Amino acid sequence: MNKPLWQPSAEHIKTTQLYRFTQEVRVATGLDIEDYQQLHQWSVENPEQFWSSLWQFTNVRCSRPWDRVLIHPGRFQQATWFEGARLNFAENLLRNRSDKTALISRLENGQRVTLSYRQLYQQVARLAAVLRAQGVVAGDRVAGFMPNVPETVVAMLAASSIGAIWSSCSPDFGIDGVMDRFGQIKPKVLFCCDGYFYNGQTHNSLPTVRQIASRISGIVLLVLVEVTGQADAQGLPGSVTYTDLFDDLLATGEPPELIFEQLPFDHPLYIMYSSGTTGVPKCIVHGAGGTLLQQLKEQQLHVDLRADDVLFYFTTCGWMMWNWLTTALASEATLLLYDGSPFYPQAKSLIDMAEQEKVSVFGASAKYIASLEKAYVVPRETHNLENLRVLLSTGSPLSHESFEYVYRDIKADLCLSSISGGTDIISCFVLGNPCLPVWAGEIQCLGLGMAVEIWDEQGNHISQAKGELVCTRPFPSAPIYFWNDPDGEKYQSAYFETYPEIWAHGDYGEVTEHQGMIIHGRSDAVLNPQGVRIGTAEIYRQVERFDEILDSICIGQNWQSDVRVVLFVVLRDGLSLTPELLLNIKQAIRRETTPRHVPAKVIAVTDIPRTISGKIVELAVRKVVHGEAVTNTDALANPQALKLFENLSELQF
Repeated sequence: MNKPLWQPSAEHIKTTQLYRFTQEVRVATGLDIEDYQQLHQWSVENPEQFWSSLWQFTNVRCSRPWDRVLIHPGRFQQATWFEGARLNFAENLLRNRSDKTALISRLENGQRVTLSYRQLYQQVARLAAVLRAQGVVAGDRVAGFMPNVPETVVAMLAASSIGAIWSSCSPDFGIDGVMDRFGQIKPKVLFCCDGYFYNGQTHNSLPTVRQIASRISGIVLLVLVEVTGQADAQGLPGSVTYTDLFDDLLATGEPPELIFEQLPFDHPLYIMYSSGTTGVPKCIVHGAGGTLLQQLKEQQLHVDLRADDVLFYFTTCGWMMWNWLTTALASEATLLLYDGSPFYPQAKSLIDMAEQEKVSVFGASAKYIASLEKAYVVPRETHNLENLRVLLSTGSPLSHESFEYVYRDIKADLCLSSISGGTDIISCFVLGNPCLPVWAGEIQCLGLGMAVEIWDEQGNHISQAKGELVCTRPFPSAPIYFWNDPDGEKYQSAYFETYPEIWAHGDYGEVTEHQGMIIHGRSDAVLNPQGVRIGTAEIYRQVERFDEILDSICIGQNWQSDVRVVLFVVLRDGLSLTPELLLNIKQAIRRETTPRHVPAKVIAVTDIPRTISGKIVELAVRKVVHGEAVTNTDALANPQALKLFENLSELQF
């Protein structure tokens, strides 16, 4: 394609916060910065100037400014940011205390509630007082086994106002998945729900909650949030309902004062978890200041998020996008929370909600967008999306076809921002840009302040060729440490084993001629037939074009001293993998890629295993195909699907 799918007008560009930030940098530095590439280059070559300018631009609230912006800039793991600064994460998110709507919450069963910024502040104040009364102090862990509802946001803010460390996972995790996470960090307080709604069913969470409470010692307060109202909470030892907590406080009269503990920039805020599909999850600790500053940058400059926006991201509390979403309170936007299936009762349900709530920034996974197209949803013809101006996509590479579907069938005038980063950095390396064109299949730009490059296996910087995505300089949202990793060995092994003092993220990518990025898949899932590296996304792109195919997963199978490509496909109901369809699939892959990309085997299955956050698990499927044990299936939404790949006769010849 020789022209972009979307091009911002000169008038539009001048209205963006990124444009205003660029002009402020020009004035402050005296540099003649003409375009985004020059701004990005300045941001990575002058980290102290860039990050301090961003702090001031986004109006980070602090009680004490920094003494030095960056210590040890050339040593990734020793880098220290904003030494001497004192701030509180929750204070920055609760800067607005007006009657403006902060949260709109919708559940699958139709329940809808709203909270103003004033109400949110008051609820956080009351809950923080409860936590303090229970002896919660800075550094204690507060965990949520919760759906995406306002009470979860309130609990996180109350914990962070004290300096306690918040960690959460969604209630669809099984007990082993929860224990693999919370069992490592031993929370002092646990917020949990009685159940949740999903795909037309009411799920009871209390049996799992009882097991958590009995297996984690040291929980001093167990708070039960009644979401479904249909589960019997009797017999839950030591628990108090969220409603009773607030009723008791309200009976005492005036709400307590909300005290924001002033803490160092790198004080721990969140404990996040690696996927855990190949072993016990790593507990990744993120600092308050780095998380706040990085996400403010992404939301205000790369998304152009404003106070009059309604932001929605389809996520659970077990995915980092929930943490990313809540930070938008610092931009004083209205957040739309949703908990339930994105396709219940119809494929267009979230689009209906976006129209009703006048969503202006809509976020979901790449799989969701592809599934909309497969379900023949054409919002351009059926919905009024006049407020929608940004569509965000992450979780996996967004295919060319999905890019084209968005502009053809959803809305022609919007900025489609595919973004890529991860739990490890609680942010993005590459993402959208309201001032740049959108090209099919490409992420628009490298993130400001992120020294992202593509390297070959020998550690050489390459351009317009496929290789490892690395970051060559420190950034403030890198993990401050791993939990239970006193000597830093797990941290070192996770990111710096491939290239010393260079962050290797584990993505296989390519910088394009437009200075954007294409992610070709995870490095550990790269296929190597005849020694040639192939990203799985290159194959998925061709497969997604087939209307007959709803889903797919591709792996490399060890075969006769080499690796052969094996493709598994899920077909529409009533269809079979006919010789004609098989031939068409192989011909399309050969025609659009190379002969080495063509699968040696194409096999129809009825389901594809995914993590609870919706990502396909190529490594787990590869293990099953090779007869190896998958040691941790609790991170999967549908672990039973792995059985479909055991002892397949088609793979014996």
